[in-house]
Amino acid sequence: MTPPDETAWVVRAQCGDRDALEQLLRRIQPPLHGYVSRIVGPTHADDVAQEALMAVARKLAWLAEPLVFRAWVFRIASRAAFSHLRRTKRRAEDPLDGELLDAAEAPLPLPGDARLHELLDSSALSPASRAVLLLHFREEMPLAEVAAVLEIPLGTVKSRLAYGLKTLRREFGSA
Repeated sequence: MTPPDETAWVVRAQCGDRDALEQLLRRIQPPLHGYVSRIVGPTHADDVAQEALMAVARKLAWLAEPLVFRAWVFRIASRAAFSHLRRTKRRAEDPLDGELLDAAEAPLPLPGDARLHELLDSSALSPASRAVLLLHFREEMPLAEVAAVLEIPLGTVKSRLAYGLKTLRREFGSA
């Protein structure tokens, strides 16, 4: 959910305040770029993030509920990132999508652990699972909001989360 002060900037930008729009784009750019970079890779992140920010600027007037600005921006970025992956034919499918976690597997590192950030960037993760993990753990979105951002059913989010965590546990166990 969007912080209250950010909501005020959204409303001002929707009313034509260019300074408010610039402030919004400056605030959202770093987390958005980090998210996109981890989905499409650092080589293409600048282009995809810029495409997403341009879409945000173009479509902001049509955002009906300013409180959901942050989730709306990540939805636009997700669409741009996955569209880019489709265009470049680099999209990897989740071969084990739907598999449940084994409770006996190794625990994940804590959020403050530097290895967690390294593992989230792991090439072993599919882009679909990486998107779910980043939105849920790094952007601290509830699973229902992740489902809304990615426009997929909640069950699919849970499945991709399970697959991603299983992959990370396997990587963490061997690290």
